[in-house]
Amino acid sequence: MKNFFGRVFSTIVGNILTLSVFIFFIVVLVFVSILSTPSKSVNNNSVLELSFNNIVMESEMDQSVSLFDLSKQSKVYLLDIINSIENAKTDDNIKGISLKLDGISCGATQAEDLRNALEDFKKSGKFIYSYSNTGSQLSYYISSVADKIYQNPLGGTLLQGLSSNVMFYKNAGDKYGVDFQVIRHGQFKSAVEPFMRTSMSDANRLQLSELLNDLWGNMSASITKSRKINDQNFRLITDSLYAFIPELGKENKIYDVLAQENDYQKMLFKKLDLSNDKNKSDFEILEEHTINIDDYNQTLKPDTNKEKIAVLYASGTIVEGDGFDGIQSKTYVDAIREISSKDNIKALVLRINSPGGSANASEEILYELQELKKKMPIIVSFGDVAASGGYYIAQASDKIYAQPNTITGSIGVFGMIPNGKKLFNNLGFDFDEVSTNANSDQLKSLTTPLSNTAKNTIYKSIVLTYNKFVNHVSQNRKLTFEQVDKIGEGRVWSGKRAKEIGLVDDFGNLNNAIAAAAKMAKIEKYSTVSYPKRKDSFEEFLNKFQGGSVEASLQKELGTDGMKIYKEIKMINEQKGVQLRLPYDIQIN
Repeated sequence: MKNFFGRVFSTIVGNILTLSVFIFFIVVLVFVSILSTPSKSVNNNSVLELSFNNIVMESEMDQSVSLFDLSKQSKVYLLDIINSIENAKTDDNIKGISLKLDGISCGATQAEDLRNALEDFKKSGKFIYSYSNTGSQLSYYISSVADKIYQNPLGGTLLQGLSSNVMFYKNAGDKYGVDFQVIRHGQFKSAVEPFMRTSMSDANRLQLSELLNDLWGNMSASITKSRKINDQNFRLITDSLYAFIPELGKENKIYDVLAQENDYQKMLFKKLDLSNDKNKSDFEILEEHTINIDDYNQTLKPDTNKEKIAVLYASGTIVEGDGFDGIQSKTYVDAIREISSKDNIKALVLRINSPGGSANASEEILYELQELKKKMPIIVSFGDVAASGGYYIAQASDKIYAQPNTITGSIGVFGMIPNGKKLFNNLGFDFDEVSTNANSDQLKSLTTPLSNTAKNTIYKSIVLTYNKFVNHVSQNRKLTFEQVDKIGEGRVWSGKRAKEIGLVDDFGNLNNAIAAAAKMAKIEKYSTVSYPKRKDSFEEFLNKFQGGSVEASLQKELGTDGMKIYKEIKMINEQKGVQLRLPYDIQIN
């Protein structure tokens, strides 16, 4: 009897605790909802301020989910920002744009999209001014479109060009006893070079050099044109790091005015022709006439047209499975099938920003897109990266848009199985085994060297996958097998060169791709709908809460650089099967 009442008491207490936790979560959700309610409108004689303290996101797939983080996370995506700038161009209440981009975190093509939108805004005759404390190359690249650039006298920007630093693991493997067993197809498929060499191959050095020169050439050409600096002088400025010293930057036309932010605000007050008020300071009045991009986007009327164009955002590494961490094949297959089932969806725009990943997962996604193409047109828009598997899944397209700085191609395949037997032996571990067949121990153990049969089998699989990759590209791009093979072999190209050799059709941003999709679908009035659909934030949080956030804890312990090395090592273990993956991780800032 005592045990019975004990169990009843425990059940009641457990239910009360569960109900309390549930009520707490509901209260938090309501609180967050109240915080996110827009409270601003556009006053006359206002300035639109572009300042970013978070990563510029493209879809809700980029959003982190945490009920314990009550900071205001922007839900304004790249397309919203561009549309807001376009709307501000004809909004009589908006007199100009103020750029404060020190904290911006975005990719090179996102920066180009923003810069192009600002260039178009200038056609209205309205002003664009920029203020910077300590900026990055990308923030300056965007800001260089401004009529005047104001710089903090004790700040600066490190304009220095681009470089690539590749970490090699071979010596570490040799030292500690890990044999990276690598099989690849294509001389430029250099994703595996760090495990085979201690320095870059000539082929890899060539493609990296051409790629970086293309990217920097596009960026510097835009800067020099806007700032009216000749190429020779700009090279001297970057080589000598003049922009890092504000006085030298001003002397060399990188900055127009050296001033404190207080003086910049006074300038905006006069530019907006605002009147003094004895009950308010000039700064309070200016704040009332300054609207940020988040609030301004909330004032725009959403599209409610019945006919839709679906935008499928494919961002991250391609892997097998179901979830929202990267491009997980089942999640995307389900999303494509849902798009196919909607009669009001007339076209699809596939937005790709991926270095590739699993060959099998890429093939799964491509197959579903090919099935969808039988029903509706598919236009592809490339972001920063569309390489290897990221380029593979684009082969169901009617047209491909890229930017000159998009990292494109990498048509190649590799496989790698690390053998750590020597490492374990050095640590005092020994292994023995029995087997039923000649290769029973192959392709599944981290302590077994590859047999000749296993090596030949993997190589055949890689060649088969490569040929399939080339055939997909050949059919979709209307090129011969030989033409694709020549520009393939794992080589990466800038978007500029990719257009020249036929890997993409035209330059353009996501809006251009959506417009092309509408034209192909023969619809004039439409709205867009984003896929894949994330789960309800409460449900998704509970899933994460139950599983724990191991990587978040590691990030806190290891820091940014340590976490990067951890992810590199983790990736080795996750590379199951044949891989269609970009040779390296490229970040431009």
